[in-house]
Amino acid sequence: MAGTTTGEPVIFNPFEPGFFDDPYRQYQALREHDPVHRSPLEVWVLFRYDDIVGVLRDSSLSVQVDNATPTARMQMFAEQAPAEAQERGAHSILNIDPPDHTRLRRLVSKAFTPKMVHELRPRIQALVDDALDTMATRGDADVIGDLAFPLPFTVISEMLGMPDGNRDEVRGWSHTLTKTLDPILSPEEVQAALTAADNMLAHVQDVLAWKRDHPADDLLTGLLAAEDEGDRLSEEELVDQVLLLYVAGHETTVNLIGNATLALLGHPDQLARLRSDPELDGGAVEELLRYDSPVQFSRRITTADLDVDGKTVPAGTFMLTCLGSANHDEDRWGPTADQLDITRPDAGQHMSFGNGIHHCLGSSLARTEAQVAIGTLVRRFPDLELAGEPERNGRVVLRGLESLPVTLGS
Repeated sequence: MAGTTTGEPVIFNPFEPGFFDDPYRQYQALREHDPVHRSPLEVWVLFRYDDIVGVLRDSSLSVQVDNATPTARMQMFAEQAPAEAQERGAHSILNIDPPDHTRLRRLVSKAFTPKMVHELRPRIQALVDDALDTMATRGDADVIGDLAFPLPFTVISEMLGMPDGNRDEVRGWSHTLTKTLDPILSPEEVQAALTAADNMLAHVQDVLAWKRDHPADDLLTGLLAAEDEGDRLSEEELVDQVLLLYVAGHETTVNLIGNATLALLGHPDQLARLRSDPELDGGAVEELLRYDSPVQFSRRITTADLDVDGKTVPAGTFMLTCLGSANHDEDRWGPTADQLDITRPDAGQHMSFGNGIHHCLGSSLARTEAQVAIGTLVRRFPDLELAGEPERNGRVVLRGLESLPVTLGS
């Protein structure tokens, strides 16, 4: 492993062979030898739990790209993307600071309260049951294509009030777009993302035009009519929030369900415990989120020089907080940090949904979808087994699987 040979520098290197199968070994070396890491990728990367919590809660830090010193990656986008394309997503709650972040999050969050999510549970259960019925007729399945993707995609589409159709196309555009979250991109990937963004934007604009003429009891109608203390969403803000909700509303949950199922199949003792006790579903999902997080990194930008553990991170610097590393930090989780224990009492303190004001808006929905999907899957098919080698998605930030082939048993 990189960084373990005497005299060899420890670096964050997603190109290292085997990284996507197990990034946690590399994270451990960085936690031990260079936890506040200045990367050749023009970012600083943090690997310890306490440092990461402190940064994510630091209100002096920014998420707005215009506060960053230009990097080679930014320059590549600027050279390849027209000016209007460079502005896409800039108004989403993921990419703006207070006070606009506070205003927009308040408008959007009304659809994601625990009460609203609880009311969705019967619909989520029905969708899972239908998916498993279809899987059962074949005797084998791909957990990603047959369950992990269609469930959250259908749920967020129904919440938003998106019309049926274009599911496979939208999935492809979304998957291409999320690659831009990674710290390393090729010019070809930038071009693919720009094309996907054009297609997704046109799709959302068509849907919004249709929704204005066909209002209903859904989130899109609510956003179109949103008013909070006299404030409304601008057209740019509206489009960017819908794009974020549509993409983030399913991409991360696909990874959560896939990673969690694979982890359980690799730990038969934990799978057996979960299968025998539905009361463990909630805590198990927290531990599965900790064990193999669907989101591995969260970004912040320094607005002034920042001291972290005696190192000075200059103003205007991109900082990546490694959530996956925080979730395996022995100083926080003890000697069992790398073990899967679905009864771990404090698993809910994981960093998989981030922290601070940008804590994941859809965390309650993702938890509910995963609890229902995973609990129902493992009890419906007690002989569930891997049927081949899973295919990793090769993503640094949104860690997940492209496919997870299984047999269902008799």
